Amino acid sequence: MCRSIKTLRPPVLPHEATPDDIRAAALQYVRKISGFRAPAAHNREVFDRAVDEIADATARLLATLEVRGAHPVRTPEPEPRPDGV
Repeated sequence: MCRSIKTLRPPVLPHEATPDDIRAAALQYVRKISGFRAPAAHNREVFDRAVDEIADATARLLATLEVRGAHPVRTPEPEPRPDGV
């Protein structure tokens, strides 16, 4: 559908989605389905409300998803140095 919307859950996203990530995806979605990149002044309120509602729903979804078989995102530990330091 909208190729510019990215998957926002680990391990696809290497970190937890930020509020900015979620809002950007919601904005892209509303732009796509409304057909407006930027709404006219008389549609601004409903456009912005839709973005807010979709961002809230997305945040709730990401907070409650259980991804089976996924490993927690972790930073690899550094290799030990040969001199033991």
